[in-house]
Amino acid sequence: MNTSAPFDPRRGHWIPYVFVGLMLLVVVVNGGLVIAALTTFAGTTTGRAYDRGRAYNQVIEEAARQAALGWSARVALTQGRLSVTVTDREGLPVPGHLEGVLLRPLEGTQLPLSLASTAPGQWAADIAAPAPGQWEARLTLTGANGAHLDIRQRVLAP
Repeated sequence: MNTSAPFDPRRGHWIPYVFVGLMLLVVVVNGGLVIAALTTFAGTTTGRAYDRGRAYNQVIEEAARQAALGWSARVALTQGRLSVTVTDREGLPVPGHLEGVLLRPLEGTQLPLSLASTAPGQWAADIAAPAPGQWEARLTLTGANGAHLDIRQRVLAP
């Protein structure tokens, strides 16, 4: 006695459609991920990172040279005014010429700075109201004796 039901070709007709639909879903999701990967932040913050990495001993030597100077800098951004104070190891002001830019780290936007000396070891620059958020002051102080100090400090604009 055969208890199995007779074969009905209409019974499983939906199975190939489900399989094709799931494969299309996988393709659409992967396409979205590829587009997101190509159009968002690449993760590179330094151009020629490999070459800079190979020359890292020079970076260490420059950092040691600047540390030997004993100069320290304080940078503040308040109400459209960037203020910089540089002192030596004893806390005395360091005279010299200061120049640099205000840089938006991710966008690469740069605002040139016209820094004027307000007192020995102190400089200030009025800047157009930058977009709110994090900025980086990239400054170079050249002292009276020709020594220089590279200042890289993050500041927040309200």
